[in-house]
Amino acid sequence: MFDLKKHIKATCLDDAIALLIENPNARLIAGGTDVLIKLRHGKKGYSELIDINGLEELRFIKQDKQNNILIGSGTVFSDIIQSDIIKKHIPMLSDAAQSVGGPQIRNVATIGGNICNGVTSADSASSLFSLNAVLVVKTQGAIREIPISDFYLGPGKVDLKKGEILTTIIIRPDDYMGSFGYYYKYAMRNAMDIATIGCAVCLKVKHHILADFRIAYGVAGPVPIRCLKTEKSVTNKKITLKLLDDISRFVAHDVSPRTSWRATKEFRMNIICELSKRATKKALNRAGEGL
Repeated sequence: MFDLKKHIKATCLDDAIALLIENPNARLIAGGTDVLIKLRHGKKGYSELIDINGLEELRFIKQDKQNNILIGSGTVFSDIIQSDIIKKHIPMLSDAAQSVGGPQIRNVATIGGNICNGVTSADSASSLFSLNAVLVVKTQGAIREIPISDFYLGPGKVDLKKGEILTTIIIRPDDYMGSFGYYYKYAMRNAMDIATIGCAVCLKVKHHILADFRIAYGVAGPVPIRCLKTEKSVTNKKITLKLLDDISRFVAHDVSPRTSWRATKEFRMNIICELSKRATKKALNRAGEGL
């Protein structure tokens, strides 16, 4: 039984912002794959909803004149999987999208909702971290651009103020052109399960040298994280099997997994180290570097 006190359908983005300001206790609902579960379980703060499902202003994947890739927050994961732009330029994000739930979930769940839910296990988050994604947040008369690494404030907490809506995800050309990536998800089941660990790698290769390296994790800390010390340690190093071992060893000092009912801290640490090698190797293979 849903304890729903108020449900208002927004007609456009500006209408949604106005409704949020008029109803300070309300939350947004798009696909509803997370919100409806919380509402069903009686979690406080979800009984008043502003519905932005289907707003065309928020559902798009395109490139602008500066070759930025722009993804609307209302874009569903099946759109990301099918997008020619994503397939061509950032197939890693398609990897992540395909790991979200099952087909029914992917047809309704939005990438904006996946991010704004604020959970460390979000499949899109670690990929977007490794891509240095920038988030565009809008309210009445103001727009903010926030690096995704600054958007997560803590478990379930993100940098959205009252009356603000995430509208667009920006991936800039310097962060995807010439880059190759891979997203590797480890879960207890092969499908429709929350990640025990998610690992995303994005890299550039030049003359068998790792010219750029970005590695990010979900469920390796209270929020998605980049392994910045590891990245610095291995960038500009020759690509060898030893380098994979070095990456695996370094990431252990960059993460802080915890024990939960899904997995122990020790088990997660083993998976973190192993996935660093597997994801890096897959990304290198996409770059034409066989190991």
